[in-house]
Amino acid sequence: MSSNDTTHAPFPGHPGAARRVSDLLPVFPWDRLEPYKRTALAHPGGLCDFSVGTPVDPVPEVIQKALAGAGDTPGYPTVWGPLELREAIAGWLRRRVGAEIGPQAVLPTVGSKELVAWLPTQLGLGPGDQVAHPRLAYPTYEVGARLCGAEAVEYDSLDELDPARVRLLWLNSPSNPTGRVLPVERLREAVSWAREHRVLLVSDECYLELGWEADPGSVLHPDVCGGGHEGILAVHSLSKRSNLAGYRASFVAGDPVVVAELLEIRKHGGMIVPAPVQAATVAALSDDAHVAEQRGRYAARRAALRGALEAYGFRIEHSEASLYLWATQDRPCWETVAELAELGILVAPGDFYGPAGERFVRVAFTATDERVAAAVERLRR
Repeated sequence: MSSNDTTHAPFPGHPGAARRVSDLLPVFPWDRLEPYKRTALAHPGGLCDFSVGTPVDPVPEVIQKALAGAGDTPGYPTVWGPLELREAIAGWLRRRVGAEIGPQAVLPTVGSKELVAWLPTQLGLGPGDQVAHPRLAYPTYEVGARLCGAEAVEYDSLDELDPARVRLLWLNSPSNPTGRVLPVERLREAVSWAREHRVLLVSDECYLELGWEADPGSVLHPDVCGGGHEGILAVHSLSKRSNLAGYRASFVAGDPVVVAELLEIRKHGGMIVPAPVQAATVAALSDDAHVAEQRGRYAARRAALRGALEAYGFRIEHSEASLYLWATQDRPCWETVAELAELGILVAPGDFYGPAGERFVRVAFTATDERVAAAVERLRR
């Protein structure tokens, strides 16, 4: 076939290809927010961005030093990481979560979003299988199901699910976007249901250290799982508690059989946390002081924004944990987004997280003190 022949099929991924992976996915939600961001940027006082929830405060010095100290690492790191890293993860889980777990049952990951998106594929799920996630949820749960050809199903109650088809059950407590915390009884009920029906339960606990009006618990705690971790995993991230979103530092822990299977798959896929980030993770998990300091910053910002939003006419629901205020004016979320954009304030529309959020907005209190103060002044004025 000559190089000038235009009759052959297009390369995979090209617009004319019969099937592209992107065709399986919804529109990337944040792209829809761009017009409102332009409006907010035009405000004379500048943009107050409470939409994405990205950390803005400095990476703690103890972590920066650990990263720099591991800078001369020319060799390949391992997927599992050194024993020191896995012991630091297991030690933090014992100290903070109350989990009886060993280093053989933990695995570092390249950010928690990567794990959420690709876990169904790595578990071998596909057409005919269902991945269940909360009705109001982080969109990547659905994306992970779509990527492997499985069906994503929403639930409020476990009674809504078909145990014969569900292969993977997602929990998320504290919740993104609502900040809701599931009580121990609900966690225990979910573990029992999943084990009874041989469904793998995976709990996204990335905001566990950011409880304000509730003390979030983990599925790995003996009071929830009965002391054993068969059939359950927990996902944790250092992005929020340690300002490490740019490092992509996170881990999964739980059932050692499932962790070992994921390790083998990820070895073949080259899904490796860089060695300097592995060293930084050890430092981050070994130091509690910087977490308390960051919590203090977030607590002050949360209180200021909540008071201003309520004075403006919002009602705040749930929001007892995480980095978000789940707010409503009892009208369509995009109307609220547009109104706040005129004040130079950008928030996330609730329908990013499912139709059940269509009358809410999610307000992240991760902006600087100066930007929070500016927004508070505009809302009160």
